[in-house]
Amino acid sequence: MPYKIVCISAADGAMGEEIGPRVASELGFRLVNEQIVAQAADEAGVQAHVMADVEQRRSVVDRVIHELLGRATAGGGSHGYTVPAVVEPGPPVESLRGLIRSVIEEIASSGDAVIVSHAASHALATRSDTLRILITAGPQTRQARVRMAHDVSEKEAQKRVARGDANRADYIKRFYQVAPELPTHYDIVLNGDRLSADQALDIIVRAASTDPASAPTPEASAR
Repeated sequence: MPYKIVCISAADGAMGEEIGPRVASELGFRLVNEQIVAQAADEAGVQAHVMADVEQRRSVVDRVIHELLGRATAGGGSHGYTVPAVVEPGPPVESLRGLIRSVIEEIASSGDAVIVSHAASHALATRSDTLRILITAGPQTRQARVRMAHDVSEKEAQKRVARGDANRADYIKRFYQVAPELPTHYDIVLNGDRLSADQALDIIVRAASTDPASAPTPEASAR
């Protein structure tokens, strides 16, 4: 029986956002990305941006400052506003993180899904029906793609890639205690320096269409 879940993790500029929807289309699976945050927020009874903040490690103080700056800009000055005396407490951050993981597991239990991002490969690492994919490439390749996709300068593209790599490493360390991230955390690692999006798509679809039970065991691989 073919794999029921495909998890695609990708560094910024490594074609993950492009390949994910194509894999879902080829397999006839539903594509799951930001729906994870939306569903977790709904179950927690909080706004989606709060849940996104949990993933991005944005503090309450950061949110207050952002709100104040928005008010100041709208008012045309830096005065005339006050800091709220009380910030309403929300659900504990760790419980929100756990909820994101549980939503990923719930989606996986329904099957026939391509999950992009949110480190789903780590959340579903023990499932035999899950194919875990990492798409990466060298910094220069990824910077060039980010620069083209977002129409930014070379320097800005470098910053975005570096920031994305740091955020990714921080995310999987906080959520899944994985540090450092290794190729062995995935079933397939694709190098975007050498493979086109079409080639990567073909490899993923072929692998996902095979029976997980036919994969070699560690003992067989050692022979």
